[in-house]
Order: sequence, then C-alpha cells, then structure tokens
Amino acid sequence: MKIARSIQEMKSLRRQCQGTVGFVPTMGYLHDGHLQLVRNAKKENSVAVVSIFVNPAQFAPNEDFSAYPRDLERDCQMLENVGTDIVFVPADTDMYPQGYNTWVIVQGITQYLEGRSRPTHFQGVTTVCNKLFNIVQPDRAYFGQKDAQQALVIQKMVRELDMNLEIIVCPTVRESDGLAMSSRNTYLTPQERPAANVLYKSLMLAQDMYNQGERVAGKIKAAMAELVSKAPGAYIDYISIADIETLADVEEISGKVLVSMAVRIGKPRLIDNIILG
Repeated sequence: MKIARSIQEMKSLRRQCQGTVGFVPTMGYLHDGHLQLVRNAKKENSVAVVSIFVNPAQFAPNEDFSAYPRDLERDCQMLENVGTDIVFVPADTDMYPQGYNTWVIVQGITQYLEGRSRPTHFQGVTTVCNKLFNIVQPDRAYFGQKDAQQALVIQKMVRELDMNLEIIVCPTVRESDGLAMSSRNTYLTPQERPAANVLYKSLMLAQDMYNQGERVAGKIKAAMAELVSKAPGAYIDYISIADIETLADVEEISGKVLVSMAVRIGKPRLIDNIILG
C-alpha cells in the first residue's frame, strides 16, 4: 500500500495505475462501513484508492471540525488489511491554498434536510469531491446509503457536470442493534449509546406502518417522533419523508420516498434513513 501526501504525488501514482480505479473518499477514523466501501471498490476495480481528509469547508463555525476524531496510523492499518492500493492524505493547505475561492454549488436538493440545518455544508462537500475526483481520476466512486442526501447530491453533480465517473451507493452498515455505523458514534457516552438505536427503531416503525398500508406521511412522522421522544437525551432536528429525487417533503406516499432523520443524543448529532416504495 502506498501513501500519497500531496496532490502531485497522488497524480503521479494515478498515472502508474493499470485498469479501472475505484475511489472511496473519507474523513478518516474509519469503521466497518468505510471498509465495506473499500472492499467493494477493490472487488470491482483493478486499483482501490482511499482519501483521508477532514474537510474544513463542510463544517460550520459552530461544528466539530477541531474535535473530529483522527487516527491516521490506525486508519492506514485498517486500509492495508482490506487490500487498499493507495491512500491519499492531503494537507488542508494543499487542498485550499491561501486565497482559495472557487466553489461548486448544487442547487435544489441541497436546500432540504441537512441543508436546512447546515446551510454551507453541501457547498463544502461538492467542492471537495470535485477536487478529489479531478486529482484521483477514478472510474467509480463509492458512497454509503447512510449519507443518502450526500450521495444524491454527488450523483446530481456528476451527471450535470458530465463527469466520466460512476457513483456507486452501497447499503448502510449497522451495529448489531441497528445503529448506523458512523465516526460520530465515538462521541456517545456509555449512557447515551443504548438510546442511540432509537433512530433505527423509528425507521423500522415507519417501515412497518408503510407495510400495513399507511400512506399519510404526517401520521408516520408523528409516530416516529413520539417514539424518539421517549429515548433519554434525544432531541429531534428533523424527520422527513421526501420524494427520492427532489427531496421535497411529500404529504402522501405514492412512489419511492426517502425517510430520513437527524437526532441529537446528548451532544452527538446522528443521521439515518431508509427508502420506502
């Protein structure tokens, strides 16, 4: 496994690659959800590239950029164990040199869900992904369903900017109690951790209600909210049932919809989702 610590080094290694390149962009502090993306990239391509970059542009001033967990040595060992070929670890100043002021903005679907709570977030996500795609030049890039809105935004960007790149969205990897794997789960205290699976429980409640014939989105959301409110320390940021393409909320479920939520369990803010229909 090779480690590229600069853009030029990554570009040089890319020129040496033979066959297709699968790419997994991450912010590090890896868990098995990330590793499954890497396994898929390795299985479906000749070369698997992973980036580790805690992107300052997607954090608001009041968010946890400085506290975001980091352990490069641990991450690299995990990546080597699953057969990663190249790890790209750029510096902040390499990605955003002094005077940097070019941004990629996807409008429409970014105004909902996470965009309402974190208005500058997706500008940072789309810009850094655009830069990483230009540097790594992958044939396929792999994202997790847990960050469903992010995956939809990236797919839209790639499609509308005519990028020669396929975006692969892989199923959410979960803990044994259903909690979606996330680097932010490390923020949960031992007392908060049991309450965190209320997100998954409420999504399964939505699934059950849908399976039993309920199609009024408001009724499903109300039942989910009631369940979440019973969990110790839980505070709902949003619960949404939205059109799978536009992410606009629906009143009546008639086609495929994204059921998604953001909930604070104590201080940590967790997100999760499922698709119905």
